[in-house]
Amino acid sequence: MRIDVHAHYWTDDYLDLLVDLGKSDAGAAGGLGAGPGAELDARLRLMDQAGVEVQVLSASPQMPYGEDSGKATRVAKFVNDQYTELVERQRGRFRAFAALPLPHIDESVSEMRRALDDLGMAGVGMNTTALGRALVEPDFEPIFAELNNRAAVLYLHPAGNSACSPLIGNYHLTWMVGAPVEDTISIMHLITHGIPTRYPRVKIINSHLGGALPMLLQRADDQYRWEAPETPEPPSVSSRRMWYDTVGHGHVPALKCAIGSFGAERLLLGTDFPYENGDTFVRAVDYINDPQVAAGDARAILDQNAGALLGIA
Repeated sequence: MRIDVHAHYWTDDYLDLLVDLGKSDAGAAGGLGAGPGAELDARLRLMDQAGVEVQVLSASPQMPYGEDSGKATRVAKFVNDQYTELVERQRGRFRAFAALPLPHIDESVSEMRRALDDLGMAGVGMNTTALGRALVEPDFEPIFAELNNRAAVLYLHPAGNSACSPLIGNYHLTWMVGAPVEDTISIMHLITHGIPTRYPRVKIINSHLGGALPMLLQRADDQYRWEAPETPEPPSVSSRRMWYDTVGHGHVPALKCAIGSFGAERLLLGTDFPYENGDTFVRAVDYINDPQVAAGDARAILDQNAGALLGIA
């Protein structure tokens, strides 16, 4: 089954709630094609054109993160209920990752339980940081513990905060460069803090072919012992305990590098809809079948790996 694990969906009502929560730029995500009604109809036609049978939707990077715990929790419940209604209405075409009201831990664990137990969501989606805080801070340990107890899927996506660097944000590089930098930093945080070994049942999906990590694995293996000596195992080993979506904007050399670094069995189809839309959406699927990619690898990435990981037949 062809499953797209990296696809976004927002309604204007949800984006308005995010603005009220303090995410002043959330409104810019409206009108991009990720909404209901005619936009949803166009999405379904495009999925059919590209042969995508199922999309797993996430609210990232438009997550219900805010300082007010009560307000953040209400917004998280709102979007999770919205996703559940859409999944039920468009039966068989969509699944969804739950949003959590981070950085509020007790409320997030409670909403995770509701989303997974009562709503039947496919896993949990989180940004690579929560209000600028790294997910490997000790405060977030209960989130990973709960995910581990459930052997749940955790999908990670950049927050769009330019990796907290003015050298990125002030120079119009937030998404071109900043997003894959966020991916790279987040994955290395997970590795150096031993998250994949301490919580081995959590099925972590990272975005965008792992950012720059495929090109940095040997460097990390050579240098982690003196720079991050508490790292429990070589980064190249830990990296293969996780999964990575194929959002690479059709760049076959990047895809080949990720296959060589992680193994084709660790890659899952992703399109980044609506940011890759129309012909670029189709390309996001078709480039995996490029002649430079082994046919068996392409088949696993396109039609096997995501279904096995998510338990979708």
